[in-house]
Amino acid sequence: MHTNSNHLDVSPRAVNRRTFLAASAASLAASPILGAPRVSANEKVNVALIGCGGMGLGDLATFLANPEVECRMVCDVDDKHIAKAVDLVEAKRGHKPKTTKDWRRVIDRNDIDAVLVVTPDHWHALPTIYACETGKDVYCEKPLGKTVQEGRAMLDATKKHKRVVQMGTHWRSGRHYCEAVEFVQSGKLGKVRQVRVWAYLDWVGGIGNPPDGAPPPGVDYDMWLGPAPLRPFNPNRFHFNFRWFWDYAGGLMTDWGVHLINIAMWAMGTEPPRSVYSIGSKRVIDDNTETPDTQIAVYDFPTYTLIFEHQLKGGVGIGGRPHGICFSGTDATLTIDEQGWEVVSEPKLKTVESSKHGPGPDARPAHVRNFLDCMKSREQPVENLEIGHFVSTVAHLGNVALRSNSAIRWDPATETAKGNDAANALLRADYRAPWKLPV
Repeated sequence: MHTNSNHLDVSPRAVNRRTFLAASAASLAASPILGAPRVSANEKVNVALIGCGGMGLGDLATFLANPEVECRMVCDVDDKHIAKAVDLVEAKRGHKPKTTKDWRRVIDRNDIDAVLVVTPDHWHALPTIYACETGKDVYCEKPLGKTVQEGRAMLDATKKHKRVVQMGTHWRSGRHYCEAVEFVQSGKLGKVRQVRVWAYLDWVGGIGNPPDGAPPPGVDYDMWLGPAPLRPFNPNRFHFNFRWFWDYAGGLMTDWGVHLINIAMWAMGTEPPRSVYSIGSKRVIDDNTETPDTQIAVYDFPTYTLIFEHQLKGGVGIGGRPHGICFSGTDATLTIDEQGWEVVSEPKLKTVESSKHGPGPDARPAHVRNFLDCMKSREQPVENLEIGHFVSTVAHLGNVALRSNSAIRWDPATETAKGNDAANALLRADYRAPWKLPV
């Protein structure tokens, strides 16, 4: 990586694109065309993967489904994860990529056009920021970072260096989600005064209380922790289960919640909430995880109320759906999930016909294709960081309200909670030395 003392001390449908641009015109108008491309329309796109767990392998396989993509390097702190990524690239492309346990070696390279950041949340910010600094484009999984401050730093780096950066909330490229959003924005529901989003997962929860111990062989645990606090290794805090600990992530609120809130904000616009309140705790699960198994957050937006709720160890949600987004209008209600969307008319009005619509194809290939196309055209991708930061911030505020045990009165201009020191401390990134967040 280029040495700098401030760095480290150690294809969506056309209608989808049109809807996105119309809904996001204000945020895109300032910079519709980004910096010079590293690749031309007909050239190979050389990518590197940082984070080779299940999601990382899935994202990489989706990228490699596009014939112009080559994978030059894979990075993970775990030798077993690296081996799986190497096998994937060899099976798809007939050669083995370079490997490393230190993501900075990825940033060092000049033959990489784009970086896939598919790490635990606490490791999203730094690789993304420094990839932008060295002229690379980035596909980063959601949420943008572990805190609002990290998300802001990532957005600032994207703007400063004019890079194409896509947040991996692939529902944004989903056909049936686009259709449902268009219906909400058409006004046919009447006045939408309440939006509910929920995630009820019966397949997550209850992972026991294993003792601390030594990291597995082949794991660089200090690099895995990175900017997070130094703690003894515990198997429950590692790999997939990192998301249930505050040091690394934000539980279901920033996991499934970002997907769901993203669709709600797509339909309702990017006007920030005025206040947020949340309650929740561990009510049914007895293990050493920290994030709540049951939570409700209420957001007061200027023209509507958003209610987010989740629970673990129970999968029967609203209308029998384990997850979804419900837009309640004066004339009709629209509900959407991965299986499709449905409109139910108010029976006394019948100003719009009730209807059911099935799901579209898997959205992840279209989301990746949109990113690759934007790398060449230098247009903003459908989930650019103006949108990604806003959506992630809404999710983070639910957790900040819960953890500070307070109602958040949000100041979007300063991205702070008005008169609330406890909440503001949770909005900031507190890094373990020698790691530093460029701000």
